[in-house]
Amino acid sequence: MPTTNAISMSLDAWLGAVRQTCGHFDCITGDRRSFQGSIANRSNGGIDIANIVTNVEKITSSSAQRRNEDRHCFLVVQKQGHATLIQNSTHITLRPGEMALMDSISAWDIVPHGLIEHDSLHLSRSDVVRRFGNMTIPFMKVTGDCASSQILQLVVNRMVTEALPSTDERERGISDSLVALLPAIHQHQALTPSFLDEADGTLFTCVQQFIDQHLHEEDIGPERLASVFHMSVRQLYRLFEQHEETVCRYVQRRRLARCAEELASPTLMKRSITQIAYKWGFTDSAHFSRSFKREFASSPREYRRSRLEYAA
Repeated sequence: MPTTNAISMSLDAWLGAVRQTCGHFDCITGDRRSFQGSIANRSNGGIDIANIVTNVEKITSSSAQRRNEDRHCFLVVQKQGHATLIQNSTHITLRPGEMALMDSISAWDIVPHGLIEHDSLHLSRSDVVRRFGNMTIPFMKVTGDCASSQILQLVVNRMVTEALPSTDERERGISDSLVALLPAIHQHQALTPSFLDEADGTLFTCVQQFIDQHLHEEDIGPERLASVFHMSVRQLYRLFEQHEETVCRYVQRRRLARCAEELASPTLMKRSITQIAYKWGFTDSAHFSRSFKREFASSPREYRRSRLEYAA
């Protein structure tokens, strides 16, 4: 199910909204009566983000259509379903949790495999061009096999799941930081010619990214993960065992880490411990307290007090 709560639109209304938000696109669809789609716009960290849900057969954009609409590069984050992105004769398939960089000035296609949801972060193309210098802006999947890409994924995952503190200076800094990471990521991946084909090596990272994007949802467990990534529950367990991990333990540890971050934040002092726990997917306050104490060797209340005293 899509994570967005937007109401499905008619095909014509959806296409008009996409064009208004992202530029001139066309789409190919089969039976208009079976169309599902929505679009929602927001800004986070000074970056415009379009949440797009659709089941059209193809979204197309020609370079002629976009010659006056080249202000942005798109960092596409796949949230639900699978899609193939095509640009400059290169095909990239995105699974949930994966992301790719696309240059708006070149023609490209997006081919959804059924119903998909993605977030499109609109980066200033002039900033991206400046960072890459004389190089052509690459069409690339962002894999998690270097420090720069891991930092990018961490920040982007935060941006698509929660609001970041908003000040003009901080917002500009977030955008600059994301764009600054892209050349190093491309350089690292260019030295590994087979990186686009290393599905097995990146699958675990994809599952981790998907979990981090959906920690606040109660049903983020083995059955849902196996369904999203088109594998059996047994295969999912085996994947985590290869990394000396279990699904449930990883989900709980990530939830506890996010709770710990909010408990230590002076700006969230008025938010109750129970509210924080429930926000990140816990449904029982006593279970949360026991789990937190096992992980951090102190109760949530003690942890919050000590961290806030240290921050003061």
